[in-house]
Amino acid sequence: MATVELRFSALPEHVRTARLVAAAVARRAGVDEAVLDEVRLAVGEACTRAVGLHQSHEVSAPVKVVLIEEEKSFSIEVGDEAPHTVTVEDSSPEAVAADPDADADEDEMGLAVISGLVDDVEVTTGASGGQIRMSWPVSVAPVLG
Repeated sequence: MATVELRFSALPEHVRTARLVAAAVARRAGVDEAVLDEVRLAVGEACTRAVGLHQSHEVSAPVKVVLIEEEKSFSIEVGDEAPHTVTVEDSSPEAVAADPDADADEDEMGLAVISGLVDDVEVTTGASGGQIRMSWPVSVAPVLG
C-alpha cells in the first residue's frame, strides 16, 4: 500500500495544486482514465470545503490530503481541523449539512457534487475536525516509473 500525503495552507489558490497531485497519483495507481476528471472535481470540491471551513473558523492548521493506493482501490481523504458541533458518521450530504456551524447551502451543495461524482463517499465530522473519504476502483495494473 503506497501513500502520498499533502498538506497546504487553507488558501483557495492551493486547491488547484491538490487537484493536480490527486489526478497524477490516481493515474499512477491505475484509476481508469475516464474517471480522472471526476477525481479532480471531487478533490477540488472537498478541498474547497475544507479551506472554507478553516477560513470561517480561523483555523491556522493546514488542510490535509492523503492519497492511498491499495491493491484494488484508490482512496483520497481530505481532512479539516475546523470544529464541528455535531458528530456525523453518515455518508449522506443531508446529514453533514445538518451541522449548524457550517454554511448549510454551500456545504450541502459541495457534498452533493461530491456524492454525484463518487460512488463510495464517507463523511465524518467531530469537535476536532472532519474528513471526507472517497474511493475509486483500480481497473488496470498501476503505472510504474
